Amino acid sequence: MEPATGTNRAKVEKSEEQWRAELSAPEFAVLRKAATEPAFTGEYTDTKTTGLYECRACGAELFRSDTKFDSHCGWPSFYDPSDSDAVILREDTSLGMRRVEVLCATCDSHLGHVFEGEGYATPTDQRYCINSIALRLVPGEG
Repeated sequence: MEPATGTNRAKVEKSEEQWRAELSAPEFAVLRKAATEPAFTGEYTDTKTTGLYECRACGAELFRSDTKFDSHCGWPSFYDPSDSDAVILREDTSLGMRRVEVLCATCDSHLGHVFEGEGYATPTDQRYCINSIALRLVPGEG
């Protein structure tokens, strides 16, 4: 396995069967099959806890609480990943629309989507709209 760029972590590659055994059915649906959890139901939608947000599938650091903001969209929103190499962005044309999917760079799990130019007063003018179930909050500095 080769290190994931910028993360100092080895790339995580597992079979579908291994992911199914390690993740709950809802986690598997979102992280491995690109489902979306229902709006306003995720555990991190409104949390203000200081800390780091890791990928629930592999533990890679993805976001920090100091980049989380209230977007009132129903999912946790961040204006920037913790490291430019923490996530992979790719075009998503599913559901008859053009979006940008956000994936964990370490394990290729689906996290959510990123949107630009929506008028949020953030330093990047981006909204990383991330499923709570794709994250694990580690309280502390962030």
